[in-house]
Amino acid sequence: MSFIAAAIQMSADSDKGANLERAERLVRAAVSHGASLIALPETFNWRGKRGAEASAAETIEGESVSLMARLAGELKVHIVAGSITEHVAGQEKTYNTSVMLGPDGARMGVYRKIHLFDIDLPGRVTVKESASRLSGAGVVCLASSLGAIGMSICYDLRFPELYRRLAFEGAKILVVPSCFTFPTGEAHWETLLRARAIENQAYVIAPAQFGPNVHGFSDYGNSMIIDPWGRVLGRASDQEGVVCAPIDLHYLDRVRNELPALTHAKLKA
Repeated sequence: MSFIAAAIQMSADSDKGANLERAERLVRAAVSHGASLIALPETFNWRGKRGAEASAAETIEGESVSLMARLAGELKVHIVAGSITEHVAGQEKTYNTSVMLGPDGARMGVYRKIHLFDIDLPGRVTVKESASRLSGAGVVCLASSLGAIGMSICYDLRFPELYRRLAFEGAKILVVPSCFTFPTGEAHWETLLRARAIENQAYVIAPAQFGPNVHGFSDYGNSMIIDPWGRVLGRASDQEGVVCAPIDLHYLDRVRNELPALTHAKLKA
């Protein structure tokens, strides 16, 4: 089985309406290139100051996921709605939440980011995600007509045990919607993405934010699609756009059969 996947690269800001219009246009552009699995970046719908997150947060039934659900149903495609800031009743903090939508527009699954990014590089960048976010707890691998899809978000990429769990649960495609900062992105983004693809013998689809953001630093961009041998099949330039590449599950099966490393694993906790 083979099909086209797309990773969307954006630079979202605090204008939610404009971000959603941009996301819709890019989803439609991906479909025009033949994509049947389309992944948006982390916080694709809104990216503003930390103090405004609570007021901008939505439930999963809110306008952002609802728009993506309508598009998925209209265009008959699978959409990974990168992530939104999710409001949960009774909670002061929010979740960083990714939603998978099927070609009938129905919600296939929900993943809440497990690993929260707290970092302080004096004079460069300070981020404390845990100050306003809750950590998710569940590993999410979703069965689909395109193959099993493992969900993750951004900083999760640094924790290989998550992806090995997903691989053991059957994932053949790993999605990593992200807002990687420029310093860490330049140093590690491609290396980590290729490592997750190689060690789990899976395709990796990594849509990302790029350029200067409202927090005063820059996001690395370089949205990518990588094959199970670790080859970069597509990479975004330093601008808004869509990266498309073929996903060939027969090739994936061949890689796993010819180098059966997953079946040789001894530590499967």
